[in-house]
Amino acid sequence: MPGAKTVVEAAGREVPVSNPDKVFFPRTGHTKINLVRYYLAVADGAVRGVHGRPMALKRFVNGAEGEPFFQKRAPDSRPDWIETVELRFPSGRTASEVVVRDAAQLVWVVNLGCIDLNPHPVRAEDLDHPDELRVDLDPVPGIEWPQIMDVAMVAKSVLEDFGLTAWPKTSGSRGFHIYARIEPRWPFADVRRAAVALAREVERRAPDIATSKWWKEERHGVFVDYNQNAKDRTIASAYSIRPLPDARVSTPLRWDEVVDCDPAAFTIDTVPARFAEVGDPWAEMDSAVGSLDGLLGLAERDEAAGLPDAPWPPHFVRQAGEEPRVQPSKRRAGRKTAASGAANAEDAIAKGIAAASETRTRGAAGKGAAEGPEDTSGAATGTKRNSAGAEPVSGAAEPVSGAAEPASAEAAPAAAKTDARAEDDGTGTVPRSPTGRRQSKMPLIEVARAATKAEAMEGLERWKARHGDIWPHLAPADVLVDSMRGRSYSWTRIRLNLQHVPEAERPAQEPLEVDYDPWGPGGR
Repeated sequence: MPGAKTVVEAAGREVPVSNPDKVFFPRTGHTKINLVRYYLAVADGAVRGVHGRPMALKRFVNGAEGEPFFQKRAPDSRPDWIETVELRFPSGRTASEVVVRDAAQLVWVVNLGCIDLNPHPVRAEDLDHPDELRVDLDPVPGIEWPQIMDVAMVAKSVLEDFGLTAWPKTSGSRGFHIYARIEPRWPFADVRRAAVALAREVERRAPDIATSKWWKEERHGVFVDYNQNAKDRTIASAYSIRPLPDARVSTPLRWDEVVDCDPAAFTIDTVPARFAEVGDPWAEMDSAVGSLDGLLGLAERDEAAGLPDAPWPPHFVRQAGEEPRVQPSKRRAGRKTAASGAANAEDAIAKGIAAASETRTRGAAGKGAAEGPEDTSGAATGTKRNSAGAEPVSGAAEPVSGAAEPASAEAAPAAAKTDARAEDDGTGTVPRSPTGRRQSKMPLIEVARAATKAEAMEGLERWKARHGDIWPHLAPADVLVDSMRGRSYSWTRIRLNLQHVPEAERPAQEPLEVDYDPWGPGGR
């Protein structure tokens, strides 16, 4: 009944669990106490995955099918044995985040409604120097699991060739994760720089199945998401239950299991038995610490060859050497990027710096920005970069941690309608879409903006019913489902790329099937 409690023993403490019979997974019937018992069964591995790391609390107070909210700050009402550490944001604000080191603290976090665990890649003792390089393989729609595994094996080879030990795990969602333990002596900017070099090398070795391209419209196959190594980004940790209908688990593997693994086989019901039988494949990770020198050397060679810095998430201040943060389809005709327009390395570097300088003088950083995975800002304002590397822009929304769906950043509608960086189409006017956005050179239409993904998908189904003759032309990658960041909750946008629809048959932009305003009076 409501208000009921039970007490579990963990790490020598008695930890109360409120509403233990509350159902968190309606389709499987798993309750809060089932989650607690799961995490206790795999506590050695689950605690190892978050040990000593500050974590954002992603709270599913209405269960896995409800909308979570993200809590950076530890609750004021907490036991004195809950450890915290203070993180400082570019705005000057601070937040005390929870740090888990034992099973009792783990149970306390789960009792708050945290289904998955989302730690930062740093330890509480040194918040400026990550000790993990995280490789997040994010497939575009329509990519099958075997191709993801093929890319994982290429990423393993690259890590090993550059002196690092690769540790694989399922993400618990559509993608795949590979971690490498590193010495905590490089700031976030250098760790991200190494990740960019890694992503580009994976793409070079497997160009038909892997990509390092940030912009969705340029991607194919499996995206190697280097920006998961930017400061304040988090990923669901080892042994985290994910908020999917089958209560799937992000499960560490041995490399000899990877090629033939089935991510659906690892759930809240099956992983405890596996853990008891085979133990934790990541148990020795802390003894396999490596150096980033090899990957940073590769980054230097790429930069000398004329490759600019890859795009950052939109809530970060634009970096020296970064290309203009404008979607390729929206760039002014004739503009050359640092990568494509340089005749030699010196010219490429000069163009990259000039492009970055030009964009800095043309308007506020972050407006009209990007569509990378898990981009989570609103309109951004400038801030200075500190010695730890690029920082999220002051005043921007903080990143969604561990989100299962890719997310795209977008400024508030008012800002979008007055975007100072809109391009002239050569006629003295700026092309605009019917929704007020700058018009893309790709034939994009918007279908829905909804508070929940389910509502957005229902809107898409209505659109499909009216346009049954158009839908067969669309490839899976033409359906762009973006999880966007609101005030405290994410919301969902759906767009369609009509590039494969004959031009004469392309439907015009229509009123949105669902027209939710995340910044309006009812926004969250």
